[in-house]
Amino acid sequence: MFRRYLKVADDCPRCGEALHHQRADDAPPYFTIVIVGHVVVSLVLAVEMAYRPPLWLHAALWLPLTVILALLVLPVVKGALVGLQWALLMHGFDPDAEDEMVASFDADPT
Repeated sequence: MFRRYLKVADDCPRCGEALHHQRADDAPPYFTIVIVGHVVVSLVLAVEMAYRPPLWLHAALWLPLTVILALLVLPVVKGALVGLQWALLMHGFDPDAEDEMVASFDADPT
């Protein structure tokens, strides 16, 4: 589905479905933050309650884990959201929908 880390390919390499019109925008980072935040905060609280490690150890553990987990989860979430758009026939995936026309500010209204 991706031709680079987060760049969605124009067409699916398996079935040929056009993907160029997908609009995931800011949703994947938002959901990634929610998922990673819940996982990491739960782990931080569990470790803090069980072992009471010093703050430097918390920083050494949780900062790299948070970054790595976010980088791993982000493409999965973006792929899931593009798949959800396809399943719900959103943003150009509906073959029966008319093309959306957005008027430009500079367009002549006549």
